[in-house]
Amino acid sequence: MCKETDFNTISGGVCAAQGFRAAGLHVGVKTHNTSKKDLGLIVSDVPCTAAAMFTKNVVKAAPIHVTKAHLAQGKVRAIIANSGNANACAPQGEENAEKMCAAAAKAIGCTPEEVLVASTGVIGQTLKVDVIENGVPELYGLLEHSAAGSDGAAHAIMTTDTVKKEFAGEVIIGGKEVHIGGIAKGSGMIHPNMGTMLCFITTDCAISQEMLQEALQEVVHTTFNRISVDGDTSTNDTCCILANGMASNKEITEKNDNYVDFVMKLHEICYLLARSMAKDGEGAKHLITCTVRGAASEEQAETISKSVISSTLTKAAIFGCDANWGRVLCAMGYSGEKFDPEKVDVAFASDAGEILVCQQGRGLSFDEDLAKKILTEDEVDIEITMAEGDESCTCWGCDITYDYIKINGDYRT
Repeated sequence: MCKETDFNTISGGVCAAQGFRAAGLHVGVKTHNTSKKDLGLIVSDVPCTAAAMFTKNVVKAAPIHVTKAHLAQGKVRAIIANSGNANACAPQGEENAEKMCAAAAKAIGCTPEEVLVASTGVIGQTLKVDVIENGVPELYGLLEHSAAGSDGAAHAIMTTDTVKKEFAGEVIIGGKEVHIGGIAKGSGMIHPNMGTMLCFITTDCAISQEMLQEALQEVVHTTFNRISVDGDTSTNDTCCILANGMASNKEITEKNDNYVDFVMKLHEICYLLARSMAKDGEGAKHLITCTVRGAASEEQAETISKSVISSTLTKAAIFGCDANWGRVLCAMGYSGEKFDPEKVDVAFASDAGEILVCQQGRGLSFDEDLAKKILTEDEVDIEITMAEGDESCTCWGCDITYDYIKINGDYRT
């Protein structure tokens, strides 16, 4: 089982990279809880190369349209983001998103087009942009080149999240120490088909825009695109990365060894962020990791693994610590992939042990007490072995609990 502790991480989050400052503040977007931060800001001391990926939901929030337009202008200096209101399908949506950028730009001393914007929260309600505009000067004054600054920004983008999602790491590229850090939010309405709910990544690596976009797309595919909490793809999914080049490495302009090293470290950070989102699914008690081995192709393994982690019945079985492997085989069967079910083995595993429950598509007599003990752990692996080929894939999800309904039954009110 692969865990967060298996990786070498450093402190600092989005401020681990040279030249980045961040902060979070409560300005009044969230009115029901004044102790929770609801506006975050990340600023680079120098202009950055930037890349991003967005939701494939046809219904897209206003900040996505504005951020796409600003990315097309070239260099970027900052990201401003609020929680408590998605600014999606809302009156004056794009106008208010632009106002957020303008307020940040005025404080920073750059153009509004050099600011990217994101929002998360309730859909369809008018954003109280005046409290954001009024709060930006104070927020700018709180910016720090420190772990505390990243912590503030990480908390500012949380909605139903119970823990912040923040990781950073370092790697030697061309003899220079390069840092990559990220923060993310995501707990519910997660079934991304691009990236994540909200994820902001910073790096001091010198890398061209083309290579940065390639790297992000490559990493997103094998991290954020392989998690699911509830099968819902948000209107606001945004994953942005800013690279300011302050590590002074030779600029990466092609897919050479330096590019590979950069992608490997970026993948590690995004893997940790994605996994932490699945683990913090709304009301969840279990992180579910599903690995499919012996598939004909990676695509087949991914489709089947996603089908299993997205299965409501499988989620319910894991919640109940019930080794109901039939739910797993059933989810494999309706995935749309062709395979021989009589050559499938299924096992459950956790820190408490491992138990084979299905072999060659048939149920086995197994120790129910041991199975229950294994499934009682907060992190559970579903191990699927096929006989179709040599490819494999791992995806991450969570169980479904009574609390998920409670959280979403009155989310708006």
